[in-house]
Amino acid sequence: MSLLESIILGFIQGVTEFLPVSSSGHLAIFKNFFGLQEAGITYDILLHIGTLVAVFICFWSDIWALIVNGVGIIVDICKNIGIFFKNKINGKKPGYTLIPYNKVIGTPFRRYVMLIIIATIPTGIMGILFKDTIEQVSMALLVPGICLLMTSIILLIADNAKDGNLDEGNVSYKKATFVGICQGFATMPGISRSGTTVTACLLAGMDRAFAVKFSFIVSIPAILGAAVLDVPDMFKENISGGQWLNYGVGVLVSAVVGYICIKTMLKIVRQKKFKGFSVYCAIMGLAAIIGYFVI
Repeated sequence: MSLLESIILGFIQGVTEFLPVSSSGHLAIFKNFFGLQEAGITYDILLHIGTLVAVFICFWSDIWALIVNGVGIIVDICKNIGIFFKNKINGKKPGYTLIPYNKVIGTPFRRYVMLIIIATIPTGIMGILFKDTIEQVSMALLVPGICLLMTSIILLIADNAKDGNLDEGNVSYKKATFVGICQGFATMPGISRSGTTVTACLLAGMDRAFAVKFSFIVSIPAILGAAVLDVPDMFKENISGGQWLNYGVGVLVSAVVGYICIKTMLKIVRQKKFKGFSVYCAIMGLAAIIGYFVI
């Protein structure tokens, strides 16, 4: 893959990962229409790492608080298990259940950690079950085209969703599961992950600013999990030093462009301006479907 191709794909990844137009769908379309060489699994993983860097930069304070509270949950669980069995051995009444929920998950940010975990579970299950199918349908234009039309409808729903007021302190786990299931369907090429999850968050009654934040942060374990599943395939590729340099430039482009697009997405959701993206996805979807039958 040439340096120019790497920059183009990095730009497409950065723009489409966070703006609600589907990165997987656009990568599939551009590779088919313009005959770009197959990037390979290593480059795909690196591109996603680049966009993850953008998420970390934009939401670092929240992510760090989630990490700290996540570690705190694990530490408290281990302490409670130790106390529980120690009292059992000494013949004392434990005094509480093995893992007292209210004691361990006692703050909004600890609930936030649990919301992320719960939303990730259905996404992970669906990603594993349909991994091979997704890879196969990504090779042609028809499925990405149809899915882009679906994204167009999803974005119209987002624009018309009522404003909610839920955040990490009062979103139910059932609603987090709903967002995770929607994110699982968004692994299909052409269905925008960000557009789908933001819409799901809005339909679940979340505050618009929190909906964007939750949508992007919940993508971290999903993207990392997908990357881990693909790691074994990385060792099958023979990559030269020059290719690594091209890959690095593409990743840098995806990270910088991704950062800009996250900031843009925050404004779009607050101002309810999905209609333009909806029209764009409809045009791209129709172009892909026509291309499938013509090319």
